[in-house]
Amino acid sequence: MWGFFVLVGHLALHRHKQGAGKQGQVLHRSKRGWVWNQFFVIEEYTGPDPVLVGRLHSDVDSGDGNIKYILSGEGAGTIFVIDDKTGNIHATKTLDREEQAQYTLTAQAVARDTNKPLEPPSEFIVKVQDINDNPPEFLHGPYYARVPEMSNVGTSVMQVTATDADDPTYGNSARLVYSILQGQPYFSVEPQTGIIRTALPNMDREARQEYDVVIQAKDMGGHMGGLSGTTEVKITLTDVNDNPPKFPQSVYPMSVSEDKVPGEEVGRLKAKDPDLGDNGLVNYRLIDGDGLGMFELSTDSETREAVIKLKKMVDFETKKTYTLKVEGSNTYVDPQFLAWGPYKDEATIKISVEDADEPPVFVAPSYTFEVEENAPEGTLVGRVHAKDTDVANNPVRYMIPRYTDVEQFFSINSEDGMITTTRPLDRETQAWHNISVSATEIGHHQDTKVRVNIKVKDVNDNAPEFATNNEVLMCETVVPGKVCTSVTNVFLILDKDEMAHRQHFTFSLAPEVAHNHNFSLKDNRDSTASVYVLRKGFSRLTQDVYYLPIEINDNGFPAMSSTNTLTIRVCSCDSKDTILSCNVEPYVLPAGLSTGALIAILACIVILLAIVVLFVALRRQKKEPLIVFEEEDIRENIITYDDEGGGEEDTEAFDIATLQNPDGANGFLPRKDIKPELQYPIRPGIGRPAANSVDVDDFIKTRIAEADSDPTAPPYDSIQIYGYEGRGSLAGSLSSLESVTTESDLDYDYLQSWGPRFKKLADLYGTKDCSINDADDGEDS
Repeated sequence: MWGFFVLVGHLALHRHKQGAGKQGQVLHRSKRGWVWNQFFVIEEYTGPDPVLVGRLHSDVDSGDGNIKYILSGEGAGTIFVIDDKTGNIHATKTLDREEQAQYTLTAQAVARDTNKPLEPPSEFIVKVQDINDNPPEFLHGPYYARVPEMSNVGTSVMQVTATDADDPTYGNSARLVYSILQGQPYFSVEPQTGIIRTALPNMDREARQEYDVVIQAKDMGGHMGGLSGTTEVKITLTDVNDNPPKFPQSVYPMSVSEDKVPGEEVGRLKAKDPDLGDNGLVNYRLIDGDGLGMFELSTDSETREAVIKLKKMVDFETKKTYTLKVEGSNTYVDPQFLAWGPYKDEATIKISVEDADEPPVFVAPSYTFEVEENAPEGTLVGRVHAKDTDVANNPVRYMIPRYTDVEQFFSINSEDGMITTTRPLDRETQAWHNISVSATEIGHHQDTKVRVNIKVKDVNDNAPEFATNNEVLMCETVVPGKVCTSVTNVFLILDKDEMAHRQHFTFSLAPEVAHNHNFSLKDNRDSTASVYVLRKGFSRLTQDVYYLPIEINDNGFPAMSSTNTLTIRVCSCDSKDTILSCNVEPYVLPAGLSTGALIAILACIVILLAIVVLFVALRRQKKEPLIVFEEEDIRENIITYDDEGGGEEDTEAFDIATLQNPDGANGFLPRKDIKPELQYPIRPGIGRPAANSVDVDDFIKTRIAEADSDPTAPPYDSIQIYGYEGRGSLAGSLSSLESVTTESDLDYDYLQSWGPRFKKLADLYGTKDCSINDADDGEDS
């Protein structure tokens, strides 16, 4: 249905009288009038004919067709067209308010023949009237929400919002109402706001964790004919600690063998708690039972199980069963649910001890026996005893492991455990013997070892003696009656036996020296003795060493004694009895050397060694050359050049002038190894050419003859090889191959003066010009 709205106005064109300067002329402004039939157009019109938007009409239009209506602005000519005669405006296309809600156009009336404006331009607005053509949309769906389990009714979960592209200011096209299509009776939604809330109390996560809720948004206020859109909301219940731990069983049977060692695992149990994370953590502890001292409990950090372990070894023969009571409780408790407690549970563990084949057990943890030294073979040391604690009570056999008694001092009776000696023992060699005894049940491989410590009791079988052979120094000027030394103050008395209570040493001179006139001995009766000097006039030149045999008795049972020699050396002293020197040669030497003789012998030996060292050093020095040269003579070397020489310009090559030995110019060359008896003068018949002689052949011959006739000079011949004279040579290359193909303007006549050895070259090159001239003359003739 179209609604028409008519706007009538009068518009008079501005007319200005010509000749505005005339006095008394009054300008009149006439009304202008536009007639607007319509300002709105329905969107989404799909009829066969264009939609009439409105009509333009001016009061200057008399209907004779002389006025032309023109339309300009947004969509003019494309969307909106105008009948230039009637002024009717039509919409030629379907309009969408959501794309553009209004259009601004300009209308104008002009003369048809002159296009002269009859009315000023005037704007007007065409609004697109909205219809409900857009459903609501949830732009951010699907949605995910979380809410704690056991929440109260009405707890807010989340808010969902839909949008409608229709005009919210026109009608109910954009007024939305929310409703829930799926998720009842657990959740509800507020119609105006879209807030989702819980609708049931005590929703348990352990029963159901996730809910799929569908929310609908409908426009037109939710009335019939409105458009709608839906979205899905996935709601997850989060966990709270609303469940106490629970043991699946009230009694857990376990068993452990009596041969298990402490720390080994006996069994496991676990309380179930359906809560998650920290809400489901369970702590375990032993709270009662007769096995609290024998077992311990720990928690496996990965599996959260209670692990029962052996704390002490159990014995089947002593106690066969144990009972434990274990408690499992939550680590974290929610105060909101304390009334639902208690959050703990208890279970009973019954542990039975299993019998195991155990090794024999010695009645004592270790044994200590004593036996006298030097006791004969087979002497009884002691007895060890072990028994089988198992029910079978099998017989036990004994043995001594060889690695504990390597030298096999002892043996044991395998049936009764009697330990005896296999040889006499010496306490001074080894006072204690620590061995092991092994006990094994017959027919079984398990054994038990026990430590046996055997002490060797001392018997007085060693005489006392001096521990060292130190000397006593005595001055030559000692006076009679003076104490020379105190035995045991200077010398350590050694007795390998143990000193019994009230046992002491006694001293006396040996019978053969009991009546000597030099020294006497006094026993002080406190295990010491003093040596006195009986005379004066000791001289180290006469006798510098005295030997005094002393008999020492240990007063043991049986008593043991030994004779030890005390060495007394006579020394030279000053007035304060300070020792200056002592003669180290004993008096008993039949023939000795004096100190001066020894010094002389040592001096001779040192001199001989110095001579030998000097001779060796001289022999190792570098030998000098046999011939004395004032400067280095390079003719001793034979030098071979693989490349051609540099001619006269080559200053590094061999210089022919060196053949003239400057060292031998005024005489012969001396030799260090041979002294000639006769000097050979230069032969008078052999001339010495000058250094700059052109006759090289004669010069060489002279030098060869001179070297051959001089027996005192070593051979100085040197071989030099020149393959090429070089670019600087006046003669150029001597190659015959190059001479054939190359013309040369050089004069080779000087080769005639070089002697017979160069005659061939002189003939080849020196006569070339002549032969050529002769040929030319022949041609001319």
